[in-house]
Amino acid sequence: MNDPLIELRDTLRVFTRAREWHRYHTPKNLAMALIVEAAELAEHFQWLTAEESQSPQDGKREKIREELADVLIYLVELADALGIDLIAAAQDKIEKNALKYPVEKARGNARKYDEL
Repeated sequence: MNDPLIELRDTLRVFTRAREWHRYHTPKNLAMALIVEAAELAEHFQWLTAEESQSPQDGKREKIREELADVLIYLVELADALGIDLIAAAQDKIEKNALKYPVEKARGNARKYDEL
């Protein structure tokens, strides 16, 4: 079975090694790059209303798409550098969140778990 996340990781390995960038892709540098790209993504939504953010206009959607790709790329590279299985980590986190945010207490509100 083909796993798209593994395929992406492997493609990124080939891409960065061909350019000899892998030596710069330390967890610290990748985490910092991830934050920068996430900030660039957020910039596209700055000052929009909640409604406006639902339907980005014109070329903004493509720019958002590119920033999302950058965030994903650095996230996958960071997980790879640290030997973390992102899918397993996300599944584990969802299970923890299910315990912290039981449906009967969390449904319909945005309060933090310690305020439920």
